[in-house]
Formats: sequence, structure tokens, C-alpha cells
Amino acid sequence: MTNSPSSAPTPLTYRDAGVDIDAGNELVERIKPLVKRSFRPEVMGGLGGFGALFDLSNKYREPVLVSGTDGVGTKLKLAQQLGRHDTIGIDLVAMCVNDVLVQGAEPLFFLDYFATGKLDIDTAAAVVGGIANGCTEAGCALIGGETAEMPDMYAPGEYDLAGFTVAGVEKSELKDGASVAEGDVLIGIASSGPHSNGYSLVRRIYDRAGQPADLLLDDGVKLVDALMAPTRLYVKPILALLKTHGEAIHGMAHVTGGGLTENIIRVVPDGLGLDIDARSWTLPPVFQWLQREGAVADAEMWRTFNCGIGFVLIVAADQVAAVAAAAAAQGLQHWTIGKVVPAVEGAERVHIG
Repeated sequence: MTNSPSSAPTPLTYRDAGVDIDAGNELVERIKPLVKRSFRPEVMGGLGGFGALFDLSNKYREPVLVSGTDGVGTKLKLAQQLGRHDTIGIDLVAMCVNDVLVQGAEPLFFLDYFATGKLDIDTAAAVVGGIANGCTEAGCALIGGETAEMPDMYAPGEYDLAGFTVAGVEKSELKDGASVAEGDVLIGIASSGPHSNGYSLVRRIYDRAGQPADLLLDDGVKLVDALMAPTRLYVKPILALLKTHGEAIHGMAHVTGGGLTENIIRVVPDGLGLDIDARSWTLPPVFQWLQREGAVADAEMWRTFNCGIGFVLIVAADQVAAVAAAAAAQGLQHWTIGKVVPAVEGAERVHIG
């Protein structure tokens, strides 16, 4: 038996199912000029292909490719709660490119993944605009990406972000921490705030305190602005330092999840430890507020947040003054925060006190 015309099913389209192809196309057209600003001479072609092309042939003699991928954690939920979509993309770029920078690599290109239940073109354009701005500041090309509209996967207004970068470095200039030695000195470079780490705890403290967005911290900055300050991009000034003082810099660390306790030690050889003097810099007001309102113990602060130190250089002791002066010339606020010491059997390799 066949259906009669009156009982025929209603024709459905992809839009009826919740996916608007036209909106996706409109978004691509809107972000094209933003993305193009980030392009480098090595980029071949433009947006719209199935794969992005990048020509390395004239840049390196013995190229080593360094890749990294990351997201922005639950800072994303705070951004959505506050309706601040224009800088979270900078966080995404920074979390990836600062990681590959640790090995002395220059970020070459970046790809993003934006997923949402229903595409809001204005929101998506703001997010991708932030990604493009971050790429431009870091000197890497936003060479491609993916926008996924997936009905029923996300609550209204929610979206998710991930990013991926590829960087390059001459094999002879790769930084792997192998030259780190006893007596080397740690130069800590200032962060712009909590960056993109520890936000599950940040949000718990913020909510418990009554979400005091407009509270002025001791430095006169609103709490909400301090919490949403984008992750600092260290790429250009650190690459400049490596060109002039690369031999003096034995290792580097990006202080992300795991804080000061767990990140710097990752580039320190076995048999060595770290002695960090927490009195050598002042805990920034936003971290003071978080610690006070959350009654967070010192040890928990050190292993959760960057506590004002977003990037670390491990420097030969006799070159500290020269590297510090060069860092200052690059506009990097910094402090001498500790040194590399012999590890003590049975004790933690990182001491902060």
C-alpha cells in the first residue's frame, strides 16, 4: 500500500534539522578579511580549500616542526556567561603558540575548531576575530579552521573552541632543556592574569562570592576585567631574545595547568630540582582576591595558577644580567625567581617558599 497524498511526509531540509548552511557561508565571508590580515608570505592560496598550504622551502636549512593543540578550559563558560566573545580567541591562540615557543619554535600557522548548537554569526565572528587578532600578534597565519553547527549537542548560546598550531625551528636551535644545569637561574616573566588555567576553581570562587563583577581590585582594575584579561602572547619578544641570547637561555617553560609547581620542572633533567623564592615578586591583586575569597592554601595556589608568572627562562648564571636587560628592552616585566639545584632523594623536586 502507498501513502495517499494527504498523508505524505512533510519535506525536510537541513535547516529544518537545525543546520543553516547559508549562515555558515555568511560567517566565512565576514571573517575572510580578518583572517587575511594574519597571512604570512609562505601561505599558498586562501580560504575555502579542503586543505591549507604552507611553503617551507625557503625558510629553514634543517627544519624541525613542532606542533601543539589546546583549548581554553572553562574560561569559555565565563566568557559566555558575561557575553565577552572578542578576546577568548586570543586565549586560544596563546595557549597553543606559547607552548611550542618553549622549544624555541616560531609559530607558522594556526587552525581553529568552533562548535555550537545553533550558529550565531555575530558571536562566531567575534570569536574568530579574536583568533585572527591573536594570530596576527603572534606572527602566525590563521590558515584554516572548521565551524560545526550541531543541534542538540550544546545548550542555546554555548559553543566550544579548540586550536592547533604548527611551528618551525632549525634543528641546531631547538630548546629541549638538555643543557639546563645546576646553578642556572630562573627569570620569571609577568603574566597578564590567570590566563586560561584554573577557571573551574576561579568560577567556583567567583560564584561563591556573589559574582562581584564590578569589584575594584587593589590596582583599580575591575574583577571581571582581570579575570577575562586574555592570555599574554610571548612569541615575538621571546623569539627576539633567542636571536640575541639564545646560547645563554638553556630552557624555557610556559606556566599553564599545574602552575609553577608542575610546569618548569618539565624541562629540567633528572637529578636536578628547583628552588623558587615566592618573595621575589608580588602576587598580583587578582590572585590575592582569589586566594582570600577561596581560602586557597599556598600550595594549592602554586599548583593551580601561574600566580603572576606566565613564562620562565632558565638562564646561565653568568648571563642573567644580560638576558634580563634584553628582556626589559623587549618590554617584558620580569623577576629573578629562583635557581636550579641538585634534587634531594625522597623530597619534592620543586620547592617554593
